[in-house]
Amino acid sequence: MHSITININNKQLVDKVMWFLEHLKNDGLEIISKEDIDDLKLLKATRKEKSIPFNEYLENES
Repeated sequence: MHSITININNKQLVDKVMWFLEHLKNDGLEIISKEDIDDLKLLKATRKEKSIPFNEYLENES
C-alpha cells in the first residue's frame, strides 16, 4: 500500500481534488485525513498503557 499526503491551501482546489478522489473510492482508494491518522497513532500508543475498568473509574472519579 502506498500513502500520499497532499497539502492544499486553496478551498476551491480542495473541493476539486476531493471530488476527483471520491470517484476513485470504487477502485479501492481510501481517503483519511492527516488529523485522523495522528489521532489513530496516539490511540495506538495508549494500548500498552495500564487501564482500569470504567466502573472503577466512575467510583474513584473525585
